[in-house]
Amino acid sequence: MLIYSLVTVTVLVIALVISMFKILREYERAVVFLLGRFYEVKGPGLVIIVPIVQQIVRVDLRTIVLDVPTQDLITRDNVSVKVNAVVYFRVVDPKMAIINVENYLEATSQLSQTTLRSVLGQHELDELLSEREELNRGLQGILDQHTDNWGIKIANVEIKHVDLDESMVRALARQAEAERSRRAKVIHATGELEASAKLQQAAIELNKAPNALQLRYLQTLTEIANERTSTIVFPLPINLIEKLSEVDGLANLIKSENNK
Repeated sequence: MLIYSLVTVTVLVIALVISMFKILREYERAVVFLLGRFYEVKGPGLVIIVPIVQQIVRVDLRTIVLDVPTQDLITRDNVSVKVNAVVYFRVVDPKMAIINVENYLEATSQLSQTTLRSVLGQHELDELLSEREELNRGLQGILDQHTDNWGIKIANVEIKHVDLDESMVRALARQAEAERSRRAKVIHATGELEASAKLQQAAIELNKAPNALQLRYLQTLTEIANERTSTIVFPLPINLIEKLSEVDGLANLIKSENNK
C-alpha cells in the first residue's frame, strides 16, 4: 500500500509540474486569472502557471476573417435586396476581449449583421451598387466604434454581393438601355451642332474665293466617278446656276410689280 501511495503521489506531482508550463505561440497571449481575479497577460513563449490557483485563457491575435451571412433588407427607395459581407478584425487588447464580452467572436458576428441591415437600409439601391467604397468605410467606422470597448480592431469591411430579384434586374436593364439611348442622342446632336458650325465657317471661306467652290465641285465629281455606281451626273457650271438664280429672281420681281 505504501508503494502504491508513493507512486500515486509521484504521478500527481509530475502531472502538476507538467501543467505548470505552458508554451504560447508568437500570435497567442494568455490572460491569467489568480483565484478568479485578473492577474496579468503573459506570452508568447514559455509561461509558468501555478496549478489550481491560477487559470489561463488563450487569445489569438491574428486577423480573423468573419463571413457575415446574407441579410434581407429594404433600401430607402423600397427595394428588397439580399446583401452579404466579410469583416476583417483582430484582438488588440486580450484583457478587454476576455473580460468585457462573453464571446468576442460571436458578439462581433451579431453586431456586424445588425449594423449591415441598419446602415445599408438608409441608402438607395443606386448607392449600394455604385458607392461601395464609401459604404465600406462607413460600416468599418461604426463597427470599430462599437467594438473598441471589447479590445477589437476592425481592419476592413467589404460588401461582397448585392442580390436582386429577376424583375428588378430587368428594370435596371431597361433603365441602362434608356440611359445609353439618351447619351447616343445627345452625342449625335452635339455632332450636328459642331458640323453646322464648321459648315458655316466653310461657307464664309468659300464666299471669299468663288473659284474655290468650283474646284470643290470638280473634286466631288472626281470622287463620284471613281466609285462603282450607276449614278449619272450631269455637271453644270456654277456660273450658269447663279445666272439662272438671278433670272428667276428678276422674273419674280417683275411679276410682283405687275400684280401691283
